[in-house]
Amino acid sequence: MRKIAILLALAAGGAAQTRPSAVQPFISVNTDSVVLRNVRVIDGTGAPPLEHQTIVIAAGKIASVGAGQTGVPHGARVLDLDGYTVIPGLVGMHDHMFYPVGGQPSLYSNMGFSFPRLYLAAGVTSLRTTGSVMPYEDLELKKLIDSGAIPGPKLHITAPYLEGPGAYTPVMHALSGPEDATRTVEYWIAEGATSFKAYMNITRAELAAAVAAAHAHGLKITGHLCSIGFREAAELGIDDLEHGLEVDTEFLPGKQPDKCPAGGTASTTSRMDVNGPEIQQTIRTLVEKHVAVTSTLPVFEAGAPNGPAGAPRRPLYEARVLSAMSPQAQAAYLGARARISPDSLAGEMLKKEMQFEVAFAKAGGLLLAGLDPTGNGGVLAGFGDQREVELLVEAGFTPLEAIRIATLNGAQFLGEQDRIGSIAAGKQADLVVIKGDPSHDINDLEKVEIVFKDGVGYDSQKLIQSVQGLVGIR
Repeated sequence: MRKIAILLALAAGGAAQTRPSAVQPFISVNTDSVVLRNVRVIDGTGAPPLEHQTIVIAAGKIASVGAGQTGVPHGARVLDLDGYTVIPGLVGMHDHMFYPVGGQPSLYSNMGFSFPRLYLAAGVTSLRTTGSVMPYEDLELKKLIDSGAIPGPKLHITAPYLEGPGAYTPVMHALSGPEDATRTVEYWIAEGATSFKAYMNITRAELAAAVAAAHAHGLKITGHLCSIGFREAAELGIDDLEHGLEVDTEFLPGKQPDKCPAGGTASTTSRMDVNGPEIQQTIRTLVEKHVAVTSTLPVFEAGAPNGPAGAPRRPLYEARVLSAMSPQAQAAYLGARARISPDSLAGEMLKKEMQFEVAFAKAGGLLLAGLDPTGNGGVLAGFGDQREVELLVEAGFTPLEAIRIATLNGAQFLGEQDRIGSIAAGKQADLVVIKGDPSHDINDLEKVEIVFKDGVGYDSQKLIQSVQGLVGIR
């Protein structure tokens, strides 16, 4: 792969910032002023790409964006980006720090070394952890990243899961009632969490209490629900719903209040028409109540017998995922894939979920993007975020729409749209430099060379190489 040509690197006015030794090997651009010249810009708003643009970065922010080569600061480092595209840093909205490590019952462990590097390498410059099993480690990782001690994206820490009795994994605390839900939210706000996630066995009373406690502090709550249907949750004031139609149990015959039905949703929901009255009513309720939906298509693709078009997963994507895994994690994942029945409804549910997300966004809903590195272990930090955008395009969004979902939409939900999520003067210089044109071929999104976070450029391939064989270990 051709590396970006350095046209000019003058010392005056371009002094490098001092970085800790653990981070320095991954930094390829570290000057006060940087100019990205002759580049295609996809700004994250959904607007058409702009060709032959010049982006000036100064003191960690975007100083200007425009055509031509004027306004270059004296002493700036200038990169010729002919043939390259720059997009905003991705904003991952279901991006855990943990990964499944097997066991009965299921266990999970933080990948505090490999995951921050992989997220950043793939162009994820901000993320919401969206549920924690090791919350103190997540909070400490945020401090280490923010201080520059380790490489990684900007973290928005979600507290431990708000779950009721009956969790399938022992890494979750079981709430004892609404008072416990309130206490739990208050405790983790004091510890530094900035968002919350309700889980599968929570009751309506507990969810209402958690929503009230979070909202009293100006914070938001999302949910991967089962015991509560989407419309019920919207009426209770939830802000976001994870995974979409795949986990909505409100359509199941005999659904009991506050109970998570056994057996899943596939046999019922796979036969439903997204344009039918029931699902359309749910979409209208979510839009009217301003409830966002987080798309996590990669985790469902990994559990399906084939890709959404009936073909195997993209070989390049799969190869990158496997090479980052430890031998044990790789064997566990490939074993799980081999056990998927060709008669599984997971492929049909993936198609149905895609249809739902397109319909939800078309109706005016705020669709967010994530990956969810759980399931059978086939979805990894960073690579899965890129795959999510590709799958949004397979679902029917244009590449520009999909990029907006994965950038500006997430920033808007986080209340960060004035700082991140799109390319505009005055915003943080969180930018992804890509060899190719993802507006023409969305798979070019995987050809990341440099990721700028606050104006500091990180070498994507060096970050990836530093964690080969480590996912599943650390």
